[in-house]
Amino acid sequence: MSSPRPRRSALVAGLLALATAGATVALSPVAADAAVLPNNFKSVGYMPSWSGNVNTIQYSKLTHINYAFVLPNNDGSLRPVENPSKLSSLVSLGHANNVRVSIAIGGWNDGNDSAFEALAANSGARGAFVSNVIAFVNQFNLDGVDIDWEYPDPGASATNYSLLMQQLGSALHSRGKLLTAAVVSEGYYVEGVPTAVFGYVDWLNIMAYDGGSPHANYDWAISSVNLWKSRGLPAGKAVFGVPFYSRPGYYTYSALVAMDPANANRDCTTVSGVQQCYNGIPTIKRKTQWALANAGGMMNWELSQDTTGSTSLVSAIYDTVMGGTTPPPGGPTGPITGIAGKCVDVAAANSANGTAIQLYTCNGTAAQSWTVATDGTLRALGKCADVTSGSTANGAKVQLWDCNGTGAQVWQAQSNGTLRNPQSNKCLDATDNSSANGTRLQIWDCFGGANQVWRLPA
Repeated sequence: MSSPRPRRSALVAGLLALATAGATVALSPVAADAAVLPNNFKSVGYMPSWSGNVNTIQYSKLTHINYAFVLPNNDGSLRPVENPSKLSSLVSLGHANNVRVSIAIGGWNDGNDSAFEALAANSGARGAFVSNVIAFVNQFNLDGVDIDWEYPDPGASATNYSLLMQQLGSALHSRGKLLTAAVVSEGYYVEGVPTAVFGYVDWLNIMAYDGGSPHANYDWAISSVNLWKSRGLPAGKAVFGVPFYSRPGYYTYSALVAMDPANANRDCTTVSGVQQCYNGIPTIKRKTQWALANAGGMMNWELSQDTTGSTSLVSAIYDTVMGGTTPPPGGPTGPITGIAGKCVDVAAANSANGTAIQLYTCNGTAAQSWTVATDGTLRALGKCADVTSGSTANGAKVQLWDCNGTGAQVWQAQSNGTLRNPQSNKCLDATDNSSANGTRLQIWDCFGGANQVWRLPA
């Protein structure tokens, strides 16, 4: 988890290749869950002890808050919590708003995880740690614990981590409390978390930031979450972490917006001659849309770095979740055929943004099953047929992209069988009048030729 100082990137140790295991893991008991968002979707925020005001938190838009941090000692005892009155206020305000509050134990701590290494390796210290954590939870009327050991190494350290999490999870769950953990996004330390741990926790907060170029970009971050899922982590236990700060300079999102309100809708901006990259509102919303279909929630580091007005990232997550509960507009579903009877097809059945939409021999697969939605979109694999970059030029290619309500994704069936994009006033067109497999679809001036005539599902 980030700290006020620069921290080790998730890319440590040269991004060693990972062998992923497809273990099937039983779900642990669900404890102390909030009921603020639909479908048990979680919005988790960290509140640091050293920054931020608990009175400005948007409690109604969160389900869980982790107070960061308490540090352990080698013998399993806990160091005094910083600003205990702040923690007490956070718990009182959180509970008054149906938000669950946990204590985050660990953190980056300047890269020093020696206390975790020592206590986890000793059965007596592990037992003392569990007892001390339970006493702390009871003292502050907390709802759970978030273990933020950065990071257990593969091997003996990982084995000890698993033993610790098993023992702590048993003690917490028997008391109706949560156990979660913050984990690295990718690289060598992923295997420091054995797959057995997936069964001991209620969920993992995946720190999908401090990596990628630009920082925490959409595709890199989703790959990070999918890596954990590929190891056997159930989707409902994968909570997608997003940064509320930039790299390399660690400017807070609120500071960047204060510099220029337009930064709220960007992912990179230049500060004092250096490009700073972060996640603005559009990317936060896209990530949340993906998480609604593929994960168990969203997490942020951290709440004091957000704004509280219309540019708030917490609000962007909340608004997307609440809007995302409406089913996509329905309509007839099936193949769309064109020149020579070929089908409109998503290349390689790949649902990634930017995947080519092409002609291909009809084969009845999901890549050729299109919903002609009532909002004018053509939808396959959960995404929309989209004119690249919203272009209106002849030859602009058609691709698959997240449905976003823009004019680049609207198609109107005409009486002559063409599909017109009203934004460009051009028609869906098979390039070069070709019917060969792999022919890209594009937009072109409407003329009603055979390569612009489409038969929609009944």
